[in-house]
Amino acid sequence: MSEALLELRNVSRGFGGGGNLFDQRQVLALKDFSLSIEADNPSITAIVGESGSGKTTMARIALGLDTPTSGEVLYKGNDLRRLSGGKWREYRREVQAILQDPFGVYNTFYKVDHVLTTPLRKFRIASSAAQAQSMIEQALIAVGLAPDETLGRYPHQLSGGQRQRVMVARTLLLRPRVIVADEPVSMIDASLRATVLSNLLQLKHEFGISLIYITHDLTTAYQISDRIIVLYRGEVVEAGPPEAVIEQPQHAYTKLLIDSIPEPDPDHAWGDGHDLPGFEEEDEEEELTQALIDRYPQPTA
Repeated sequence: MSEALLELRNVSRGFGGGGNLFDQRQVLALKDFSLSIEADNPSITAIVGESGSGKTTMARIALGLDTPTSGEVLYKGNDLRRLSGGKWREYRREVQAILQDPFGVYNTFYKVDHVLTTPLRKFRIASSAAQAQSMIEQALIAVGLAPDETLGRYPHQLSGGQRQRVMVARTLLLRPRVIVADEPVSMIDASLRATVLSNLLQLKHEFGISLIYITHDLTTAYQISDRIIVLYRGEVVEAGPPEAVIEQPQHAYTKLLIDSIPEPDPDHAWGDGHDLPGFEEEDEEEELTQALIDRYPQPTA
């Protein structure tokens, strides 16, 4: 087994207190979560669960945007909280994100070129303007975009699929080792999802990049991942190879997720009779967690 490039070790994240100064309750959005990404073995790990299950909390911690209440996040064996300036800069370059909304991540006042030139300048990757232009064009071509039809345009002039592929091209420019992809195809037209998913597979097979693929969609998780981790209320309830998790689910929540996948059969009533035994749909704890997240939003990567 190779050395871990990125490791989350028994990570928990709590939100406590609420709006009452004397209320000391703490809600755990993530509980004892562990994940290891090997340095020499590129892989795609799908983190699956419904809204509020802890997926995005895990992503924020992996990206260094949030600090765990307990546990450790290790980059090449070093705790993120103790990284030196140079190591932190290296981590920020090698662990990148592709976010859910392919429009919201853009500044509408700038042309799409801005999201491509900024990381090159920030990390001093290109030695000249000509080299930067060449690198940008090569990255766009790698994700199936024509540079002359993409550069010089504003975000609203591109489709959702094109905007998301530009973000994939942006990550390629930085040559990261790990990409955290948080629901990267959920806001894209169904006809374009296959293209973006193909781009994600390309990152692994052609560029040796590992992905943490966060989704509520078991179908795409099954299609592209090497392993699936199912989260429910912040806890891992099932994990393993896609075939084992999907074809032989052991936990009631995983079975419910599978049963909720719509079938292309007009005679099959979608959602009828699928109740999760032993669990309530909503409770006070989940509502408090969401309220805390809404009240204290964090900046995106």
